[in-house]
Amino acid sequence: MIQVTCKLALTSLALVSLSLSAAAAEPEGERYVIVHADDAGMSHSVNLATIQGMEQGIVSSASIMVPCPWFKEIAAYAKAHPEKDFGIHLTLNCEWNQYRWGPVAPREKVPSLVDPEGYMWGGVPAVATTAKTDEVETELRAQIQRAIDFGVPVSHLDTHMGAVVSRPDLIEVYVKLGLEFKVPVFFLRSMHEAGNLPQAVRDRAPVLLEQLDKAGLPVLDTMTQYYSGESYDVKKKMYTEAITTTKPGVRYLIIHCGYNNEELQAITTSSLIRDTDRRVFTDPAVIEAVKASGVKVVSWKQVSEMNGKKVAGK
Repeated sequence: MIQVTCKLALTSLALVSLSLSAAAAEPEGERYVIVHADDAGMSHSVNLATIQGMEQGIVSSASIMVPCPWFKEIAAYAKAHPEKDFGIHLTLNCEWNQYRWGPVAPREKVPSLVDPEGYMWGGVPAVATTAKTDEVETELRAQIQRAIDFGVPVSHLDTHMGAVVSRPDLIEVYVKLGLEFKVPVFFLRSMHEAGNLPQAVRDRAPVLLEQLDKAGLPVLDTMTQYYSGESYDVKKKMYTEAITTTKPGVRYLIIHCGYNNEELQAITTSSLIRDTDRRVFTDPAVIEAVKASGVKVVSWKQVSEMNGKKVAGK
């Protein structure tokens, strides 16, 4: 079993000591990393920083929050740059105090997903307590379809703050949609290592993983995330070591890009964390260190191609 380094400070779902199923599709002995930026579409700052990371750095993948106000901007970029790698950051909550968003589906069709003000619930616990399964499927399907309608060449599905892995019925919807749209899902294999997840979710995981394996959808080997407030130099060292020490297989490295500007500061206290991530992965010294290590930076699309599968939009 492959253990995962994961350090989170500001999310409500601490994903610790996780492992993913090895795809066994990549050449034996090769080492790969997907440098993946979450939360594209969240704000203008996040969009610009994510694009900078892709164009000037080694960010190889990103996922889009379709319900957010700046979705259209990043969707237009994804459509104009089909060579880039964009998935859907399936979103069932909006965690900020003042900066809020509602569902993509009509509110009257998903009433269990909205709070008394008409926005999505603030945290994952409220989603897990309140959301109805059929309404979650309606909303997530609407998010995926909206991205496709806007021309996003969808490469994968993943989850904002782990809301879709908070209940066994919701994680079933998650896998169902991946199978239906024929795209990989970011899925946690070792649910027994994730102590904060419900036992029922962990118990359901093996059957769902078998479905993904049977469908030939690629899954990864390790996941690392540092959503924390260390200094730039410390964060740079942490990320560089995580990548360069990657063992054979595919590591999923989750980051959050942003600019520490007035817009992002008004939204979230994590603006500096996001700015640091952007700086690290556009730093020439980091890029050179990764190159020298022999670890290959790849996208979800490339992993899918190695696995002989086509991705949505191609």
